Amino acid sequence: MRLMLSLVIAGLALLLTAGVDAGGDKKAKEVKLKGTITCAKCDLGVAKACATVIVTKREKKDVTIYFDAASDKKYHAEICTEAKKGSLVGTIKKEGKKEIISVKELKFD
Repeated sequence: MRLMLSLVIAGLALLLTAGVDAGGDKKAKEVKLKGTITCAKCDLGVAKACATVIVTKREKKDVTIYFDAASDKKYHAEICTEAKKGSLVGTIKKEGKKEIISVKELKFD
């Protein structure tokens, strides 16, 4: 009886661990992007407040990815009145319908 209980507990622990790993796909992943870094309000007119975004191509379509709060604060002054081409490395995640990137490195062309 004790052996059977131990096996059941070990099996449940294995299932829980596998479930955590499978859910890991929803976490942020590191990406490299090239495109136009600009303001979602002032340049694109798609937001009510200023927000730093990168407009990049995915499957031949323009995709707008928003910077997270810390990245927005760090880079917004440089692009609010003038969009700039550039590339960046960061971790991207989905929040609702928006994709949000936490920028680790940004280089303007």
